[in-house]
Amino acid sequence: MIYFEDLEIGVEREFGHYDVTREEVLEFARKYDPQPFHLSDEEAAKTHFGRIAASGWHTTAMTMAVLVAHMNDEPKAGLGSPGVDELRWLRPVYPGDRITVRGTVLDKTPSRSKPDLGSFRTQTSVTNQDGVEVLRFISIALIRRRPA
Repeated sequence: MIYFEDLEIGVEREFGHYDVTREEVLEFARKYDPQPFHLSDEEAAKTHFGRIAASGWHTTAMTMAVLVAHMNDEPKAGLGSPGVDELRWLRPVYPGDRITVRGTVLDKTPSRSKPDLGSFRTQTSVTNQDGVEVLRFISIALIRRRPA
């Protein structure tokens, strides 16, 4: 179990990969972001995307799937998150891409009001198979302190 005290500031860690499929891109778009460039090759060709691209929200959801799978493999005493800052979709993600998720702990702060808790901020970076960054955000997470 990883606790607040185990977090190392400045260390980059790789959390895993996700293979993007056309079927998932279309399914997500139909359900949550039905814009033409997420649903139609012809319509996407008329845009800067050039072809069907995953919704940024879908890319964020795929990133979360990688993060949760990693947490299941390496449990943390995490208690959720109060939010995300500076979410940026930097480049399109296309069917056939493989995205890789990495994170770096930026800082950590013990709770002033709850001695058994702390929080930390992580910059998450997602790259495609060519090493091009496609998504970046800073998340804030709550985590338990190591029991005495």
